[in-house]
Amino acid sequence: MSEFTPTPERQKQILSLLSKQGRLSVSEIVGQFSISEATARRDLESLASQGKAQRVHGGVIVVEQAPPELPILQRESEQTGEKSSIGRAAAELIADGETVFLGSGTTVLETAKYLRERKNLTVVTNSLPVLNALASAKDITVISLGGQLRESELSFIGHITEQALAELRVDKVVMGTRGISLEHGLTHDYLPETLTDRAILKIGRTVIIAADHTKIHRVATALLAPLKSIQVFVTDGKAEKKFLQALKKLGIEVVVA
Repeated sequence: MSEFTPTPERQKQILSLLSKQGRLSVSEIVGQFSISEATARRDLESLASQGKAQRVHGGVIVVEQAPPELPILQRESEQTGEKSSIGRAAAELIADGETVFLGSGTTVLETAKYLRERKNLTVVTNSLPVLNALASAKDITVISLGGQLRESELSFIGHITEQALAELRVDKVVMGTRGISLEHGLTHDYLPETLTDRAILKIGRTVIIAADHTKIHRVATALLAPLKSIQVFVTDGKAEKKFLQALKKLGIEVVVA
């Protein structure tokens, strides 16, 4: 195989080799495929832009695909310690008297639980579990958004939800994510909910993403938003330090619970 091999065929072979090795350097590709360094770099950039590989210094690594998301009731038993710590840390970023939006998911649900004793707080949500967690809180005004119920997530999504969101502005938004990566930003695995989540991101002055270490470097099916859409990332102590440093360089505040 050489410079004269059609690009799609060569890139297919590069991906095949990458899947076996997990990582490839530019020099390895040059030697393996008898191409110039410039051609090798173009191939890697092309594969990265297609979401088929992740660019790193000197080469590429395999993109870890986010597995299909389990229903929320099953996920409650996963990473419980990390989620509780992240939820507490995210709650500490919210002050009494603020208006906040809490999205769906188990990590954000933990945030809601740590807000129950707050004073003069207004919480907007499209999540039934969050609504239930705060329903009896004495000093919290809860605004629930309607719409189409996504049964597996117990959240309201769709056109009706998005129309309601267009009428709202909040101090802070707290959301989870299926995957977060430097190359692709925030990603989701269910397109209809992705559209609703994009509408949610637009209503907050400060957007806080709360996610445990297992979401880092994962890429789900649908692109949700670039990293520039968020201001704060809250995660646990197992998160890769190099990734967190990269977020800080982008101007994103990082909170490790």
